[in-house]
Amino acid sequence: MNWTPDRDAALALLHEYTQGESLRRHAYAVDAAVRGYARRLGEDEALWSVTALLHDFDYEQFPSQEEHPWKGVEILRQLGYPEVVTRAILSHADYSGVSRDSQLEKVLYACDEMSGFVTAAALVRPSRSILDLEASSVKKRMKDKAFARAVPREDLIRGAEALGLPLEDHIAHVIESLREDAALLGLVGTPTT
Repeated sequence: MNWTPDRDAALALLHEYTQGESLRRHAYAVDAAVRGYARRLGEDEALWSVTALLHDFDYEQFPSQEEHPWKGVEILRQLGYPEVVTRAILSHADYSGVSRDSQLEKVLYACDEMSGFVTAAALVRPSRSILDLEASSVKKRMKDKAFARAVPREDLIRGAEALGLPLEDHIAHVIESLREDAALLGLVGTPTT
């Protein structure tokens, strides 16, 4: 197959299917974290970026476990996306039954919930910024069961373990990667008066 990852096409597809700003920002955050790992691991940044951007692109229209990410993968296959992308997207959902074998699959899973959790931790800071967020603060938030209660802490821990990293190192990597796109993510903070 002669498929080439096209980030602009992936963004267009994301925007076509996802109208909500928070879900779009989630895709951008996961993309930033996954791209950071691609650079760190010497992997194909464009391929990893496209996969991260599109991992939840169908969720707004097909939110049930019976449809997401199955409908999205079906759409991507019709558009000629390769198995490496579609399999990674399927594997990010625990309930899909698709194992996480490749480095991309493990990174996408590890960055999915962690990106959202780190974003939430930044937004509750007085600065509302990721620029002054530290991994230790995120770890502390993980102990608070009321904070971002929809995020299973076990998933955050399992993601780091799948990468063979201490949890704090994984958190620090995600924070650093998200800082690169802080403005796009709405995480540069608000001026204090």
